[in-house]
Amino acid sequence: MKTGHKEIICNCCKKVVQKDGAVPNMEYLHIQKEWGYFSGKDGEIQEFDICESCYDAWVKGFQIPVESREVVELM
Repeated sequence: MKTGHKEIICNCCKKVVQKDGAVPNMEYLHIQKEWGYFSGKDGEIQEFDICESCYDAWVKGFQIPVESREVVELM
């Protein structure tokens, strides 16, 4: 898990998602994966951030579409 205040930058396009300590200026996805046995990355933890534009382009190429449903009440 990322700690402290720091800049968040899209790993794909390098857009600045959040400047140091500020409120993010766009939506983004943070992914963290701890790789286990039977992988070529056994024991590694990898993480990255991707902006909404890059996410949309990424999932557009999926062979099985992302499941999507509408949230009726936003918090």
